[in-house]
Amino acid sequence: MVATKSILPITTGERMGERRQVVEIIAVVMMVGYFSTIAQALRFELQSGHTKCISEDIKMNAMSVGKYSVVSPNEGHPVPDSHKITVRVTSPYGNSIHHADHVESGNFAFTSTEVGDYMACLWAPEHKPSVTITVDFSWKTGVAAKDWSNVAKKGQVDVMELELKKLEDTVKAIHDEMFYLRAREEEMQNLNRATNSRMAWLSILSLFICLSVAGLQLWHLKTFFERKKLL
Repeated sequence: MVATKSILPITTGERMGERRQVVEIIAVVMMVGYFSTIAQALRFELQSGHTKCISEDIKMNAMSVGKYSVVSPNEGHPVPDSHKITVRVTSPYGNSIHHADHVESGNFAFTSTEVGDYMACLWAPEHKPSVTITVDFSWKTGVAAKDWSNVAKKGQVDVMELELKKLEDTVKAIHDEMFYLRAREEEMQNLNRATNSRMAWLSILSLFICLSVAGLQLWHLKTFFERKKLL
């Protein structure tokens, strides 16, 4: 006799579970990519007499570090005074976190106490003739802001354990970020509901005003024609 194997059909629940797993994997990959892009540095040009601002949406109690430096126009020589810049970092409510005047480089670090867009503005004083200043700027938040070299030195951990710690912190950051995004989504939904409710009341009020004005016009025309004895 030939042995046969029974093949069980794949149920709809199993397919949905597989799709959900694929979606979760894609979300994790996207979040890991998001955290990796936070750690990337920027290089941009700043014209004298102008200001350039960079914003970063940071959640509550998140660590953030930044570093900036002016690239010398003459390699191997110190940065001239005409290329010094002023840097200021402010919180979403306008509180000053970092301020440096007429500097060529610097760094800042803080733990957020407010939720929202933090702003880093760089300003170059006006010079004649105008000069173009090249600035290297790096801003890291969350997992990317953690100094893993110091963690390895203090804890005396091996490479594998250090990588596991990085992954653990990354998973925690993704978990917190998902809850943060869920809370922001709930806030936006509440705002949409409140806006729709206000628009509905505004529409009713507008309709009432239009009907009232139309009624007053009819009453005025009627009285006018009666006075002229046309009706």
